[in-house]
Amino acid sequence: MKIYIGCDHGAFEAKEEVAKYLKKFGEIIDYGPYTNERCDYPVFAEKVARSVSLAKNDQVKGVLLCGSGIGVSMVANRFRNIRAALCRSEDEVKLARGHNDANILCLGARISKVSDIIKMCDLFFSTGFDQGRHTDRIKIFDNWGEKA
Repeated sequence: MKIYIGCDHGAFEAKEEVAKYLKKFGEIIDYGPYTNERCDYPVFAEKVARSVSLAKNDQVKGVLLCGSGIGVSMVANRFRNIRAALCRSEDEVKLARGHNDANILCLGARISKVSDIIKMCDLFFSTGFDQGRHTDRIKIFDNWGEKA
């Protein structure tokens, strides 16, 4: 699996820990930032979302972090074929993967402890998509971009 990761300055330390942990799931492509100096989350969220969007592959996923997780999720969901889920709990991660086939996990480093973020990442990469009725629902909103 290929995993794209990015954040802002508010989540830099968490991203570094998460990137180390995620190596067990596959190849990590870290889009930065590479220091905790002030930066703008949309720059990094765009890189991750664009890469996942263009891959059109179930073996490519992303992780985005910022202070709250809200900003990066808003940016990521502007891209076609992206189903970015802002999660605050393990239950939300299970539902995001199982029911929504989320392909980018968005997390808040100022909201969740790093240990909880790592647990949520572990679930994100080990939980499959339930398919069935959920597949039809995803098709509905995945096609909206074509009509806009």
